[in-house]
Amino acid sequence: MKEIEVIIDTDEIAEFFYQELLKRGYVPSDEELDDLADITFDYLLEKCIIDEEINED
Repeated sequence: MKEIEVIIDTDEIAEFFYQELLKRGYVPSDEELDDLADITFDYLLEKCIIDEEINED
């Protein structure tokens, strides 16, 4: 199995949801977008699509 490194940015997820929801006629609040981004991240973790790795710079 080949392993690749993927960086998931919840701000990027929130922006993606914002643009997609606007296309569909919804205008979500910043708080709603943050919740959607967090839920998406948790889903990816739960499905083992990503592993949470904390970088201490």
